[in-house]
Amino acid sequence: VSNLSEGVSTTVVEFRLEVDTQEATNDVKDAIEGIKGEFPATAGEPSISALDVEGAAILTYAVSAPAKTLEELSWFVEDTVKRNLQGLKGVAQVSRFGGVDREIRVDLDPERVSALGVTAGDINNALRAANIDLTGGQGDIGTTTQSIRTLGQARSLADLQNLSFALPTGAKVRLGDVATVTDSWSEQKSFAKIGDRTVVAFAVFRAKGESDVAVMERVSAEVEALQAANPGVEILKVDDSVEYTYGNYESAMHTLLEGAFLAVLVVFLFLRDWRATLIAAAALPLSIIPTFLVLDLLGFSLNLVSLLGITLVTGILVDDVIVEIENIVRHMKMGKSPYRASIEAADEIGLAVVAISATIIAIFVPVSFMSGVAGQYFKQFGVTVAVAVFFSLLVARFITPMMTAYLMRDHHHEEPAPGLLSRVYVGLLRVAVRFRWVTLVLAGLFFYASLMATSLLPSGFIPKEDASRIVISMELPPGTPLDVTRAVSDEVDAALAGVPGIEQVYILGGSSATGSRDTRLGTITLDLVHKSEREISQSDIEVEVLARLRSVPDARFYFVNDRGDRELAIGVMGSDGAVLDEQARKIQSFMNQSGMFVAVSSNAALDKPELIVRPRQDKLAELGLNTADVSNALRVATLGDIDENLAKFPIGDRLVPIRVRLAETAREDIGAIRSLPVRTPAGASVPLESVADISFGQGPSTIQRFNRERRVVIGADMAPGFEIGPGLEAVKESDAVKNLPPGVRIQETGDAEVMGEIFASFAVAMVTGLMLVFVILILLLGSVFHTITILLSLPLSLGGVVAALWLTNNSISMPVVIGILMLMGIVTKNAIMLVDFAVERQKHGMHKNDAIIEAGRMRARPIIMTTIAMGAGMVPVALAIGDGGEFRAPMAIAVIGGLLVSTILSLVVVPALYSIMETVSRWVSTAFRWAVAPNAPDEPELILPSPHAAQPQLPPAQPKLASLPQAAE
Repeated sequence: VSNLSEGVSTTVVEFRLEVDTQEATNDVKDAIEGIKGEFPATAGEPSISALDVEGAAILTYAVSAPAKTLEELSWFVEDTVKRNLQGLKGVAQVSRFGGVDREIRVDLDPERVSALGVTAGDINNALRAANIDLTGGQGDIGTTTQSIRTLGQARSLADLQNLSFALPTGAKVRLGDVATVTDSWSEQKSFAKIGDRTVVAFAVFRAKGESDVAVMERVSAEVEALQAANPGVEILKVDDSVEYTYGNYESAMHTLLEGAFLAVLVVFLFLRDWRATLIAAAALPLSIIPTFLVLDLLGFSLNLVSLLGITLVTGILVDDVIVEIENIVRHMKMGKSPYRASIEAADEIGLAVVAISATIIAIFVPVSFMSGVAGQYFKQFGVTVAVAVFFSLLVARFITPMMTAYLMRDHHHEEPAPGLLSRVYVGLLRVAVRFRWVTLVLAGLFFYASLMATSLLPSGFIPKEDASRIVISMELPPGTPLDVTRAVSDEVDAALAGVPGIEQVYILGGSSATGSRDTRLGTITLDLVHKSEREISQSDIEVEVLARLRSVPDARFYFVNDRGDRELAIGVMGSDGAVLDEQARKIQSFMNQSGMFVAVSSNAALDKPELIVRPRQDKLAELGLNTADVSNALRVATLGDIDENLAKFPIGDRLVPIRVRLAETAREDIGAIRSLPVRTPAGASVPLESVADISFGQGPSTIQRFNRERRVVIGADMAPGFEIGPGLEAVKESDAVKNLPPGVRIQETGDAEVMGEIFASFAVAMVTGLMLVFVILILLLGSVFHTITILLSLPLSLGGVVAALWLTNNSISMPVVIGILMLMGIVTKNAIMLVDFAVERQKHGMHKNDAIIEAGRMRARPIIMTTIAMGAGMVPVALAIGDGGEFRAPMAIAVIGGLLVSTILSLVVVPALYSIMETVSRWVSTAFRWAVAPNAPDEPELILPSPHAAQPQLPPAQPKLASLPQAAE
């Protein structure tokens, strides 16, 4: 992607993720070196570096001091603040925003320059050659050797003004006779302000692999020390992304503890045994602590993704333990001792527990191997969940039986009579199994209805979060000077005064949120009161802010995310710039009229006023000039030469650049520009108007290319109640897009592009995970048909997901997709427990229908317990409490809805499916034997021992144990 603006060209080269970053950077540098000869002679040295897409500033401070000038304040930031902060561990860069740089200004008098027949470039070159200290030569005087230095550099402004040098015309001139020399600062291109105070801001960027919180603590301590050492300077924090990150961490930890408490409470309410509850509660730290250890060994950090994984598994971690404990308690109620009940119950339920955990691990592991950007973000997510579930399995299979054997107490032999709900369920189960095909058809209709109901839900990317921070991009008409931008920013301050919830307004003028520099651009950062301390939501504040900013004339405002992107961005591609701009305007007009979008804007048709100089080629040829000579004369006279060609003036330990150009009054006079002298190769000079025609016109302010094609990007925010998915679909179905001329097409970009990539990656991960589950269950259960029975229970959860999202007014977004992925792992739990129990009963000679009905009767209680425990563990997440709660809530809502509905249906549908699959299995077995006719296994031969062989000595018979040893009380 290439972005071209006045005097600047920025190109972003995107490589495949498999390519090493340093290798790619070196390849780009080598390629640029090969074409540097084609660059304009006045072009600066290209800057090439790897782009850190996560490298946004973590802290931004504003510095003000009433007793200091703007230049002194800027130098304080550059010399004192940056030097102290950049030495701290974990700080990658400190960048200054706003302020000015010290500069010696040599403002030429156009009349005197024209009278002498010299150009600004002549004076700049002569000054650079004369005002310099050089070393060279050696003298042997007396008995010592002396090096020779030539000192021609001026030591004061008076010396600089009195500096005389020869001109190309042969005349001698004194600098003070043709120019005004002042110790000042460079022309201001940006500003920073808080309210009515002009400040100089600096932003701190952390190094890759470092902790945001650790870097923030070091920087905060150093800033406090700087503040104490400089009492006349105020250093105020104006932006802080670490606070939200840390708040997200605290919120996730609180959610984990609250969910764990609720899950354990469910165990107590069902079992009414504090010892069993204590054993279940112990499973959480025993699973989580080793998980943290493994994450540390793998080099993972506690970031938003890994915290999301830990939050997800809160209910799952006690799932296996609940199954184990419930089965052990059931055996104890049969009159068995805790020791014997632990061994026999753990052995009975072992295969089901292993299958449940293996299924969850198989679902989540493929997420870690997703390709593209999604894979880089979610690698830690899948591994975190898989590791936590693995440790919970170890706890359930080894530690829980041991603890129950030695901590539980004997229960009196009791066979509780089935309650009303149990009798109703068993009756319903008998009907479902008897009319199994009807049950299957009804389940299929429910799944079909669930699929159709998904059309009721819009699709989005990431739910809107309340981060207590709003970033707004401001655009003014092309050609707007910085003073006008500053005046507009004052109007913005006045317009936003009194908006409830706004704590501070920080405005950066001359720069966009993405770092583009132009005097017409600005970035407005609104720090809000934390959401826990205000009644109005961030979304409502955004609506109020946008309504007030509409009163500011000749300005365009829109919201951007942390990456500087719009909520929805669409690229219009083509080769003809004029046609492209016209089609982009048509699409933009449709979006404005649709009512689905807010603050629609594009970078098309943004022409800026220009002064057009058209050289007369015949005159240039007569004088031996060319177009580059004319352009260089204009550039040096109006802007000054490039930094590498400027003379330097020593001030203390600094070398301050000396900028030579026309005085500001002359740059505002078209007559003075027409009279600018242009040096000819013969040494003479001619006025500009004699070799060129000068007129007013306009041209594009920016040009963007994608893969060498012109691209216009249309950006918009979604109106309240609308999501990216329907909005993008509406644009694609509009007449403006359907009737695009040949050679013009649209391209998804920004969040829309990332959304499509992530959803596609998750779809591949889901399919891969289900294939792994299929293989694992076949290996564990030894039956294809039992595996199919279990997997057919998965679609039953979709209706619950759709209903829960519709009732809570949520869209299908990335966290919902994560929740559905989680459901794929945990929904199979119910079917596994039913099928495993029924298979064991059939092995003991029970009829298939009686076996599955008995399985339903015996396994309904642990199934309901684990479902309620996992749902209870998700409740704090669903309530969206704390920072980042808006992202996690839709995921929890989808899981709770899918889990509840699938549990209710699977208790009825899975037994009917089991009965059907047993019949199908028998049919297939009969057909296979008829078609293939496999050989019968050989009967084992009876080998009689030789009469001469020595008889083995058997050990003495051991008495049989009447029962297993009792656990010590």
